[in-house]
Amino acid sequence: MADFKRKILHLSSGKQIKLFGNSIAIGKSLELGEGYRPNIFACNDGVSESNSPTSVHNPFRLTRDELLELADYNIQLWMDLKKNIYKHGIDNPMIFEVELSSQNKSANPGSRKIGKDGEGKKMTSPKLEDKL
Repeated sequence: MADFKRKILHLSSGKQIKLFGNSIAIGKSLELGEGYRPNIFACNDGVSESNSPTSVHNPFRLTRDELLELADYNIQLWMDLKKNIYKHGIDNPMIFEVELSSQNKSANPGSRKIGKDGEGKKMTSPKLEDKL
């Protein structure tokens, strides 16, 4: 199982991925990236706040139920990614829940919005906020 120590993600295969931050994020499009900005719910260690005591940073005043809902949402995104990898492999752009570009559309005339619902919704590019 993967482990994360000293800003390095250690995979069971032996591969190591050096990260700039301390977390990995998944966006609504199922794209992965670094979620190194702990600005929703985090531990304030007191170092940057003139040695104030350690506390919880919760600027949106999220409740217990809201945090559990956020956890469930992210878990579902990771499960959708896992399902899509099993279904499409790792080299197929259909893994991601994004609209294919016009170049890919001409190569694939039956292209549509990719995703679990298969609906023809117009998708916008993921925003930074979606990845947090």
